Amino acid sequence: MKNFYELAINKHREWKGKIKVELNCSLENLEDLSVAYTPGVAQPCLEINRNPHEAYNYTWKGNVVAVVSDGTAVLGLGDIGPEAALPVMEGKAVLFRKFGGLNAVPLVLNTKDPKEIISIVKAVAPTYGGINLEDISSPRCVEIERQLIRELDIPVFHDDQHGTAIVVTAALINAYKITGKDPKDSVVVVSGAGSAGSSIVRMIKQLGVGNIYCFDSKGVLSSKNADKYNFVKKEILEITNNFDEDLTIREAMAKADIFIGVSKAGVIDKDMVASMRPDSIVLPLANPEPEIGYHEAVAAGARIVGTGRSDFPNQINNVLAFPGLFKGALSVGATKISEEMKHAAALGIAESVKPEYLSENHIVPNVFEEGIADRVAERVGECAREYGLIREGFEEE
Repeated sequence: MKNFYELAINKHREWKGKIKVELNCSLENLEDLSVAYTPGVAQPCLEINRNPHEAYNYTWKGNVVAVVSDGTAVLGLGDIGPEAALPVMEGKAVLFRKFGGLNAVPLVLNTKDPKEIISIVKAVAPTYGGINLEDISSPRCVEIERQLIRELDIPVFHDDQHGTAIVVTAALINAYKITGKDPKDSVVVVSGAGSAGSSIVRMIKQLGVGNIYCFDSKGVLSSKNADKYNFVKKEILEITNNFDEDLTIREAMAKADIFIGVSKAGVIDKDMVASMRPDSIVLPLANPEPEIGYHEAVAAGARIVGTGRSDFPNQINNVLAFPGLFKGALSVGATKISEEMKHAAALGIAESVKPEYLSENHIVPNVFEEGIADRVAERVGECAREYGLIREGFEEE
């Protein structure tokens, strides 16, 4: 087995960055220079000055996303700072380009102050068609995203919150088809009440899930401890634990049809999985080591198992969501990414698995299967139009 850590460090030193800027125009002579720059460039400037919408026609604005991070919650590394976060942000830009055909620019910020981050992003927003927030710690990330959504007229999306939630929702849509379970009759245990966990809870609740037990490191979210919760946990408490039970995760698993983990390794064991209702669905997504190992979950009787890893079936990978989501939003000039658009993205992912290939080991597509981003983009664009989230100038395009 390859040592990917050693390979990565050598390759990153060789590359000196995974992305670069290339010309999209000819620049071979004085005539080219006069068209691309002065004096010719003055004309598109004047056109944009008369009608700001024209920036989408005369510049890269409609096809570029800023990948913004303060480096406080990087992968499994934690608060490592902006410079150390840069390789991940470059990687995100690579994924935008490869899978969505979009340009993306890493933008790491040397501040942890939510107000400063909001101010900086607002100041640079005219350059970009969309903002992808990345690896910002919870609950600050929620506050930052919500404020930017309110104050900007371009799509703003925090992938760590919603990317995983979209792909999990897609996985459940297809898992329900296989097991024949009805969402409204199903019980779900979610381990992890941070940014990803809270968004998963909201999305699967919209899918119609009957009851959700959400656990943080201290136990199940319940009214007993509500005064200790941050605003994110208080919000999800309102839509979980229908009967306000005070129970352990082991007790909750015995009631559950579905387990979703966005926490840490070893949270559940084989006995817990074995105690679940028949045809159970187990999605332990902690990286690099999941809440329970893939083979352990299968051996314990889970009918469908998915992880965040590429070396097992049913990889719940955010790259299935964000390239197509932004591609669809930017293609129609969407002013925001709504809850309906996120659900549309989940449907697009789920539909990417053709019925004849749908099985316990194939509830979500492989990230390299062709056409996923286009299918997601089509669904998202249609949804944005349906809900009137299109900016002026795009209505007839």
